[in-house]
Amino acid sequence: RENSCENILSSANRLLHEGRLMLAESTRLLDVYLFLFDDFLLITKIKRNKKKYGGSDTSVIPVCPSLTPDLQSFIREGGFCTVLDQPIPLDRLIVKNVEPI
Repeated sequence: RENSCENILSSANRLLHEGRLMLAESTRLLDVYLFLFDDFLLITKIKRNKKKYGGSDTSVIPVCPSLTPDLQSFIREGGFCTVLDQPIPLDRLIVKNVEPI
């Protein structure tokens, strides 16, 4: 379901961290983008639009100002993120360090 970023980011302090990650899913690797909010973790799948926006003025494409410049640039180039699964509440999340394979 499409939703405006202003609804999720209603408070500027909600988004604690964001960044890219490779997710190992059975036999393949997925390029994902994580958003860590103060109450849940949101995992999104990175998709690249084959059609780039026309014209040289990319400033007209609306992008949330609270996102990192890297993600803003990616969105302006026609990329987008789709939610991979239900958000994970932080009270149900356990984070562990693992050795690289």
